[in-house]
Amino acid sequence: MNAALGSFGVVLGFVGSLGAIVTLAIGLRGNRPDLLRMARTYAFMVLGGAVVSFAAMERALITRDFSLKYVATNGSSATPALYNFATLWGALEGSILLWSLILAGFTVAVVLKFRARLTDPLVAWAMLTMFVVCTFFFGLMLGPTNPFHTLANPPLDGPGPNPLLQNHPLMAIHPPMLYLGYVGFTVPFAFAIAALVTGRLGEGWLVETRRWTLFAWTFLTIGIILGAWWSHEVLGWGGYWAWDPVENASFLPWITGTAFIHSVMVQERRGMLRVWNLSLLCATFALTILGTFLTRSGVLDSVHAFSDSTVGPLLLGFFAVIVVVTVGLVGWRGDRLRSPARIDSPASREGAFLLNNVVFAAFAFVVLLGTVFPLISEALSSQRVTVGVPYFERMTMPIGLTLLFLMAIAPVLPWRKASAETLRTRLLWPGWIGTAVLVFSLLVGARGFAPLLAFFLAGFAGGSALRQLALATRRQGIRGLFGRTNGGMIVHIGVLMVAVAFASSHAYQTEREARLCIDAKAGCPSTITVSGHRLTYLGATADVDAARREVGAKLRVDGQVYIPKIQRFPNGNQEIGKPTVRNRATDSVLIAMLDAPTKSGSVRIRVIVQPMIVWLWTGGAVMAFGSLLAAFPGSRRRPTDPVSASVEASGPAPEREPDPDRDPDPSSDPDPVPVGVDA
Repeated sequence: MNAALGSFGVVLGFVGSLGAIVTLAIGLRGNRPDLLRMARTYAFMVLGGAVVSFAAMERALITRDFSLKYVATNGSSATPALYNFATLWGALEGSILLWSLILAGFTVAVVLKFRARLTDPLVAWAMLTMFVVCTFFFGLMLGPTNPFHTLANPPLDGPGPNPLLQNHPLMAIHPPMLYLGYVGFTVPFAFAIAALVTGRLGEGWLVETRRWTLFAWTFLTIGIILGAWWSHEVLGWGGYWAWDPVENASFLPWITGTAFIHSVMVQERRGMLRVWNLSLLCATFALTILGTFLTRSGVLDSVHAFSDSTVGPLLLGFFAVIVVVTVGLVGWRGDRLRSPARIDSPASREGAFLLNNVVFAAFAFVVLLGTVFPLISEALSSQRVTVGVPYFERMTMPIGLTLLFLMAIAPVLPWRKASAETLRTRLLWPGWIGTAVLVFSLLVGARGFAPLLAFFLAGFAGGSALRQLALATRRQGIRGLFGRTNGGMIVHIGVLMVAVAFASSHAYQTEREARLCIDAKAGCPSTITVSGHRLTYLGATADVDAARREVGAKLRVDGQVYIPKIQRFPNGNQEIGKPTVRNRATDSVLIAMLDAPTKSGSVRIRVIVQPMIVWLWTGGAVMAFGSLLAAFPGSRRRPTDPVSASVEASGPAPEREPDPDRDPDPSSDPDPVPVGVDA
């Protein structure tokens, strides 16, 4: 029953997507509003199919229906309920199923948002684009990634999910957050394609999709931070980001998406950087597909990657189609994308955003090259070259420091041109704050040029952000924290916290391996001290249940007891370490057990002390909070002019000069008037 129900859902979603494409194409060609309005029916049809197939797979996992190949391969009667539910996205076929469900959900959300404008060609083309993407993913489930294959002779039990995927609750949260980010970028991409096809290249489509882009970016940010947290607490190596190919696959669209979120403000304000914005947005969506290819094709070795499959060529082909179509449309509309406006001075807000785009583009290129170079090398010479962490750290460090500098300078720059006196006045307090942070770092013992420079720039940029927030709250109270500019400053503060955590944890990490004994007379100490933290071995522990067998080492750390463990799962012969982490605001102590405790009463452990690593997780939460504030308009947003709102502006957006009474500080830019919104 589960197989039949799930297969029916997949077919329903595929037929609905394909039917929508045909119907909308005919409606657009023949100017048939009645057919264009049918997008709503087809969207609910696709969502219904996705929900049915998702529910059927979860039912199969919960009931342990081992007649399904997916359940027999990835499920187990001993898997705890939480991880059994999360098993759906723990392997290739199920991950595509989750992707399709989220994509169908976004499709329905867009239909409901624009239900009064489904006959608008811009919206119709955007819907058609989204249905094309839906058709591709549902088509995958009808072919190489069918999750509802059945077995003629089902086993009595299965091996369960990968042990690494069932020893931390974050595995139930981290992948869905990433997928919400990945799939969410489909919406602004669809409207970008629609704008190119219809020739309505003003700022209207940007205003329509601003919040969709921001929400997708926020979910992707949360997913990346949670993935780093999972890596830190599960893998036992002490780090959180290893420039793993699959980590990079999620980071690449984040880079280009971040550049777009900044760059789009220039187009809305002055009608500039149109080619940049379209290219960044389409690149972001294309990179989500490339990331899906890297993750699910098996072409790269990674702890996160799925096994080899036949889906790789299809994903790579879809990525190529996206790139070709995007480049072709941008080239076709090249003349209309030119803006008569020019950057008056490099020392201006728009000049800083352009430099920001260049730096982010370089960042994305460096990461992309290091990620795919092994594949290129293997294709050209039949030899795979490994690109390691030193390459990424050496190449990205100057880029990261440059971005910190831009975060300090850009928020205080006015539009058009900044005078030396303006810069001197606005950078005075941020500069003093950066200097104070540097002096404090030296006083507490920080050394090294790169980390000290990072601390200074973080303080400098933090001062700029705090200055902006202080001005906003002084004029408007707590309401001043809302809006894109001020919410963005809170996001900046979160980014700076992550940067400080990254610099300090890498530069000042202490690692030590030791063998401890209960009795110091047995040849090894019972207590050691690492970076001021006192660890004492108290003895071994053991725990056995249906899901796993665990042995642990009880350790007292600064007066509190922690138990790192080694786990063995019923249907596997691999031992999986489960570290324990003691977090404080100033540092983090990670303890991993390297060997099971011996009968003589000794155990070998690894202790890693990293300063300020908690700031990384806290900074991620601050970024998410700032994104939420940025999604809602500030109190200074002026009402849209009904005349300009009814006309699609194909030329540059009219510029609004700062009003000294309403905008005394031009660096504190309110959300721009949404010019050219499609009626």
